[in-house]
This record gives sequence, C-alpha cells and structure tokens, in this order.
Amino acid sequence: MRYLSALACTMIRARMPISMTRRFACKLLGTFAGFRAEQSPGQMYLALNSTVVNNRVPWPDFARLAAKTGFPGTDVMLGPAQKRGASATNDLLAHLKLKPAVLEFPVEFRKDDATFAAGFKELPNSAKFAAAIHCPRMITYIFPSADVPKAELYPVYRRRFSESARVLADSGVRLGLEFLGPLHFRKAKPYEFIWRMDEMLQFARDCGANVGLLLDSWHWYHAGATTDDILAAGRDRIVHVHFNDSPRLPPEQIRDDHRLLPGEGVIDLVGFLRALQRIGYTDALSVEVFNRLNDLSPQEAAEKALDASLSVFRKAAVPTGARL
Repeated sequence: MRYLSALACTMIRARMPISMTRRFACKLLGTFAGFRAEQSPGQMYLALNSTVVNNRVPWPDFARLAAKTGFPGTDVMLGPAQKRGASATNDLLAHLKLKPAVLEFPVEFRKDDATFAAGFKELPNSAKFAAAIHCPRMITYIFPSADVPKAELYPVYRRRFSESARVLADSGVRLGLEFLGPLHFRKAKPYEFIWRMDEMLQFARDCGANVGLLLDSWHWYHAGATTDDILAAGRDRIVHVHFNDSPRLPPEQIRDDHRLLPGEGVIDLVGFLRALQRIGYTDALSVEVFNRLNDLSPQEAAEKALDASLSVFRKAAVPTGARL
C-alpha cells in the first residue's frame, strides 16, 4: 500500500490531470516497484551461471548478458576478470548494476601435493582480487567417491582446505564446499567419500571458521537432506547456493545432467527457499542447469531461467532482489 500512496503523492506533486491514462499510471507504479526491488537490502537474489548458456558466452559479455536479461547478480569468471583487473571489474559491475555472486576456488586440490602447492602459490592474489571486487566468496566441489579409502583421503583434504582457508581469511573471503548427492557419483570409484550434507558441514567446520557449504538444491535433494539440515547449518555456513530442480526418477537412473529449471520438477523448492529465508541468507542463488537450454540462444536461455526461478520465489512468497 505504501507504494500506491507514493504513486498518488507523485501525481499530486506533478499536478497530473485526473484524466491521466491508466497505462501511464501502471508504468509509474512499475517504476516504484522496480525501485523497491533493486534497493531492498537484506534479500537473497538470483545470479546467472554459465551452465545456463552452455558456457557459450565469455567474460565480460557474460556479465552484460546477465544485466540485459534482468538478473541482479552474476557469477564472476575468475581468470578473465582477474586478468582485466579489480578496477575494471568494479567499473563493469557498477555500470551494469550487477552484484558479483561468487568465484570458483582456483586451486587444484584433488591431485598430488606438488600440483596443490603450485596452485596454492597464486591463491593470495586471487583472494585479494575477490575482496577488491566485493565478492568474498569462493566455491568448489568434493567428489563423493575416491580411489583411496576415506580414512586416508580425509586428512589430506582437511590439511589442504585448512591451509587455503587461512589464506582466504586474510582477505576476508569464505570458501563453500559442495557435496554431491547422486548415486552414480557415489558409486563411480571404489571408496565412498563425503556426500551427505551434515557430514560435509562437519568437514567444513574442521577446515576453518570461514569454510562452509555450497548448497545446491539438486544435491540437497539427491543426498536426502531436508530443510532441517539447512536450519542446522545456519547463515554462517551457507556460503553460496545453486538453484535447480529434478525429475522424479529412481536413484539408479539419475544422472547429473538431468537437471531441470526451478519449478519443473519434484524438489521442494518452496521449503528450500523458506528455510534459507529463516536462517537469514541474503546472498546469491545461481541458477545452474546442464543441457536443459542448449537449443535456445544465450539470451533466451537466460530469460527462461530467470522467469522460472522468479516463479518459484513468488510461489514461496519469499522476496528477492530481482525485478518481479
């Protein structure tokens, strides 16, 4: 109601005639609504992820596409953005009125110590860049099966992520670790590793105060997690969120590229969003699907992903920073 009142006051101050057309009134009201959406603080928001456009759009055109299609946020491609520099990246995002959502963790931690050490040397610069562009969040995934027993791999990963977390903490950057739920991933290698949300949360806690979860609604569903797990994690341990849906198929038939747009499948995304709202999550949800929109142009794909996601937000009655 207060926006209707604001509209009326604006009309009076401008001395608009009573015969003002309905179309103009609706347009003006829409302007107020858009201003409210863009200026509202403390709301989670949607970001464009490169999987939506099948990785067909390079940086910085990717950011321009996000803005053009109505996304309030964009995932930031670390390599090309860092090459352009923090100042240029900030100017780009400010010009496009985009929020930087997240960056990929740049260190290869899955191989031998020498490979990890080589990537680790560059982490301080990447962390400083993340802080400089006001995007203090990095993410990566941990595969849920391994070639060596869990008891052997766990301390190796814990050491590597703990060392990384200390470097990131110097720049105020958080690290989100993604658990992968589908059965075919869990059975891909001889030994099962971390795949449940509660176990990954404990692992994150073991690695540092600035380490938490990359929470993907797809993996959340296929790992059998619930809204209680989101509440248990809390705001401080949810670093970033991926948003998508799933068909109803037996676990033995599910593959990772079966993802659907939000609202097209069987995941309780209403409950998912409301749980995030309850813990006070106010960062981005990146819409991540694979192959679902490959037949569309990048712009059509981005628009379709945004529209589907906003529809779920409306159904859940959860506010978002996007233009509704």
